[in-house]
Amino acid sequence: MSNLLLLIPIALFLGLLGLGAFLWSLKSGQFDDMEGAANRILFDDDDQPPQDSHTKNN
Repeated sequence: MSNLLLLIPIALFLGLLGLGAFLWSLKSGQFDDMEGAANRILFDDDDQPPQDSHTKNN
């Protein structure tokens, strides 16, 4: 029982410490996608397959 009185506050402290580190990394821009916008322009988003010249006339 005395172990729980010690381990529960330690677990709560470590959880809050991890949450604080995660929120800090969000605010400091660690998860920003720097290359995604630059690469997105290179890909064509058309979902239609290219049509063959034989299928257009039929």
